[in-house]
Amino acid sequence: MSDVVMESPVYFGQFGSYQITEGDRREVRIYRAGLAVAALCFALGTGLTLGYGTSDWLLPTLTWLYFGFCLALGVSLLTIHIYLAPLHRLLQACWLVGVASAVDLVLSSDSPLALTVYEHPNSLWGVGFTFVALTGIYFKEAFCFNRLETKFLTPLVPILLLGHLTGWLPEESKPVMLGLWAILFLVFSLRKLPQAIPDDIGDKSVFDHLRNRNNETISSQEG
Repeated sequence: MSDVVMESPVYFGQFGSYQITEGDRREVRIYRAGLAVAALCFALGTGLTLGYGTSDWLLPTLTWLYFGFCLALGVSLLTIHIYLAPLHRLLQACWLVGVASAVDLVLSSDSPLALTVYEHPNSLWGVGFTFVALTGIYFKEAFCFNRLETKFLTPLVPILLLGHLTGWLPEESKPVMLGLWAILFLVFSLRKLPQAIPDDIGDKSVFDHLRNRNNETISSQEG
């Protein structure tokens, strides 16, 4: 049985007509749910850190929240609709490098992950790639939907992380920026939930065109 939703209208894109299938809608719901879970984990971790500092009981909890954030973000990166496949794969690769680096830090360091990253900023050369992927999502949403919160998040995240990495960012500004990040991320993810699903799917005729062109290129190379 086809997964085309019978009530779905026919859309006319740049390269032809298309319909939105139930599979398309499911992917969008998963993408948004992943963002919501990631934002919630990040907000909880940030709130606990700003409220209780580096208490011994808190640090292991932050590690679990961080990996919950990473898992949810990874799900969103699997289901996000991006026209350029190389860019999509690049964001996924950044996520993978960041997660692998975090796992390595957990296994190799005697200190909890959050404390290690705070005390050793150079660890962001690995862990930070996860946030490169997240910033890519912010940029895509700012570009496609002109969302105010993502316009702030797109520069805020690299400024905070690079400022911590290089040491030029004043210590007193870091909690403020981290708290702002958590709030805006939560606002962004919640505002995504009621958004019209076709918005996140985009022009499917463009996806089909790029896929066909890529297949033709591969066929000509093989020939």
